[in-house]
Formats: sequence, C-alpha cells, structure tokens
Amino acid sequence: MRRIIGAAFVSLDGVMQAPGGPAEDPTGGFKHGGWLTQFFDEGVAKRVDALFSGEFDLLLGRRTYDIFAAFWPYVTGDEKALGEKFDRATKYVLTSQKHPLDWNNSHRLATLAELSAIKRGDGPDLIIQGSGTLYPQLLANNLIDELRLMTFPVILGPGKRLLGEGTAARAMRMIEHEVTSAGNVVATYAPNGEVRPGSFATQEPSTAERERREKIAQGKW
Repeated sequence: MRRIIGAAFVSLDGVMQAPGGPAEDPTGGFKHGGWLTQFFDEGVAKRVDALFSGEFDLLLGRRTYDIFAAFWPYVTGDEKALGEKFDRATKYVLTSQKHPLDWNNSHRLATLAELSAIKRGDGPDLIIQGSGTLYPQLLANNLIDELRLMTFPVILGPGKRLLGEGTAARAMRMIEHEVTSAGNVVATYAPNGEVRPGSFATQEPSTAERERREKIAQGKW
C-alpha cells in the first residue's frame, strides 16, 4: 500500500495560488503571484528538501502539471538536481481531459478508481505539490494519508484556496510541527475520523437565545 502525501504552501487565509512567481497562475486577476519569496527561509527549504529526499512519484492536477512540465525539465543551477528527480519520477495526472502529457514518465488517471488501484499497489509515496483542486475529492474518498502544510504570515485576500467550498468535513490529528526563523509554521496532519460536533452549553437556553434561534430558522438573523 502506497501513501498519498499532500504538501502545500498556504497563506494565513488559506490561499495557495501562485506562490512562486507572477506568471505562475494569474487567473481570476490574482495580483500577488510570487508571495512566497518574501517569507521563504532555511527552515522551509530543509522541509522541502526532506519531502523529496527519497524515492517518490508525483500526483498532480492538470494545471499544476502544466506549470511543472514547463519549468522543471529546463531548470539550471541549484534547482537542477531536483528537476532531474522530478524528470525521473513517475507523474500521475488526475484529469478527465484529453490533454497532452509529453513530459517523461507521465500518465493520465481519469478516475479516482484508477488512483485507488495505484495506491493499493507497490511503489514509493505519491506526493502532491500544489494541485489544490485534488484535495476535496481525495479527502472525500479517504485517499489522503498525510497533509503537510507550510503556512506563511501573510493574508492575501482573493485567490484559490487549498480547502475551499466542497471540501468534506474531516477531523485531523497533528503529527508534528515547527516554527521557522521567519515565523512560518510547518505542520503535518493525518486524518483522524469524522467530525463529532458537541456543545459547551451548560444550561437550558434563555428566552433571548430561543428567540435568536427562531430568527435563524426563519432566515431573519
């Protein structure tokens, strides 16, 4: 059984769009592309290096695949070693579109059933980098084994979010965490069953509280 590990750079308000540069993903009029560079530090660099230190395959959405395929095969300098690892890795692209996948070792997965079969087989961990559209469907089908979030001290407002509308409710358990020198919070979470709502109420609701609830029921609150 293989693990699926999601890794994402996110702002305090959950935006993950275009952390690496202005041209990465300006869709929707996003104006803050490249926001990560201001906060990236040695602690985050070490975590990224550790994530890709061993053998791995990549699991990507179609748009992130396009970004990666246009960048990583062509990198030079300090990033060349990681580019070569990405080039060798098997790349699974979860998409129903008949989109050309010309990068070395790339394979289309049209359904979650195909992904589930890959996960049940032998091989290295499947790492998701970016690819925010994958998370709602993977969480809903219990296919995520770990979620590694690198949260940076910035509020971006509008932008694509990691866990937006349509994400299934899930309880999570923190496995470990670190605060880096630049104030970035790196934390790893694992699924921990269903959300079990409770209540801190210790007494019967007051008349004012009952009236408030009635307004909610009537759509007047």
